[in-house]
Amino acid sequence: MTLDSFSRLVIEPALALLPDEMNSREAQLMLLAIGLQESGLEKRPLVKGGPHSYWQSESPDEMVHFVLRCPVTRDVAVEVCDARQVPPVDERVRVALGHDDTLAAAFARLLLWSDPARLPALDEVEASWDLYIRTWRTPDPRPELWPEHHARAAQVVRTSGR
Repeated sequence: MTLDSFSRLVIEPALALLPDEMNSREAQLMLLAIGLQESGLEKRPLVKGGPHSYWQSESPDEMVHFVLRCPVTRDVAVEVCDARQVPPVDERVRVALGHDDTLAAAFARLLLWSDPARLPALDEVEASWDLYIRTWRTPDPRPELWPEHHARAAQVVRTSGR
């Protein structure tokens, strides 16, 4: 699947589940770039405990627990779970993230939303890296890959016309 198709079929439906202020080109770029960084958006990562989403994060357990309980994200997270017909319970959401890409993208966006900083502009590569590192706390950051992933995501967003 191309990045443009992935954005249209997964990310855009996820952003449509969220309040308008969470839906932006910058959000789309971050979700694409982080997905590329975490999994390449080619296959779901297989880690201890089974498959996880394209936006794996350091610990899916911690991510789900945080998003479902953070005062900034919890109400919207429950609405997203309801829309995806997944009970807003840690274990049920974790299992669903392994096969429901729209739910996974929405939770990834909610994790970004929990950060008090604004989303970086489309051309702010370093600021977007900083946001990724702050929110994902990945054990294997691979900073040398970020500029390429960011550039690929930015190209999709700039040419999508959305």
